Amino acid sequence: MEGNTTRIRTHESNEQTTEDTREETADETERVCPECGGRLVNDTEHGETTCAECGLVVKEDEIDHGPEWRAFDSAERDRKKRTGAPTTKLMHDKGLSSQIGWQDKDAYGNALSSRKRQQMSRLRTWDERFRTRNSKERNLKQALAEIERMGSALGVPKDVRETASVIYRRALSEDLLPGRSIEGVSTAALYAAIRQMGLPRSVEEVSAVSRVDEMEFKRAYRYINQELSLEIGPPAPDQYLPRFASDLGVSDETEGRARELIQTVMEEGAHSGKSPVGLAGAALYAAGILTNNRLTQDEVSEVVGVSTVTIRNRYQELLEVEGKRQQAEQREYTETEAAA
Repeated sequence: MEGNTTRIRTHESNEQTTEDTREETADETERVCPECGGRLVNDTEHGETTCAECGLVVKEDEIDHGPEWRAFDSAERDRKKRTGAPTTKLMHDKGLSSQIGWQDKDAYGNALSSRKRQQMSRLRTWDERFRTRNSKERNLKQALAEIERMGSALGVPKDVRETASVIYRRALSEDLLPGRSIEGVSTAALYAAIRQMGLPRSVEEVSAVSRVDEMEFKRAYRYINQELSLEIGPPAPDQYLPRFASDLGVSDETEGRARELIQTVMEEGAHSGKSPVGLAGAALYAAGILTNNRLTQDEVSEVVGVSTVTIRNRYQELLEVEGKRQQAEQREYTETEAAA
């Protein structure tokens, strides 16, 4: 009896697995064009599903989940929409609270009297005070404003600033701020977010827009990195190549040669303990010599932000590692020819 029950359950399980496989296969089939096998894309503006390759309209008259109205400028859009802005981590209240506008005008656009202007000014002051209920919210509001300021100065995208605000919120919730300044921890959170997202921004660049010195910023970064277990690895030198190459105006050939030099150094492990910014600048300088697109050490030093001595030392190390690699390849080729 137990054997029959086991066989029945196994049969039902096999049928369920087969059914799930059929559903997955059907979903994959629906995303493929029946004519050319190309990829299907959803055109929400026209309510259609079309093929990205041949343009075949596979489905039409689909449900439009957007608004039922149209707007042709920002003013009309603001007048017609019935919802507020999406929530954001860049505000201490996530953007859910209301705020009294700064314009001293009534609902009809007429200017307010002097007495009403004074009243509205007092209301704005108290409204600003009531938006933060305790010391933690005041702390968070100040830190997020600092992250927004530094992020704007560095030109980092909004998702990086959102990540930095999440890191700071975690540090605040785990009570890591006592004994450290708000500016120092907010700078460390922004730099940690930059490193997590792989943006080419050095410690010196972040420290230049911060209100704390570099030593305090580094100390705060090491502390939150360890306490929050962010597990951020060291930056790779090739992350800085595109920006430096663009600022120096070098050719694609020179940039590609510099990338090859850095890859060789990383494979040999010779980049450990050295500044990735200095390595990137030295690689571009060396690649310029190898591709007859010479750059001066002063030009590279000014763009990269390191001294000419660093460029010169890293450049010699790069050429030394590259020479050893070429000798090893030549030796291996000679041994192969002799064996043949």
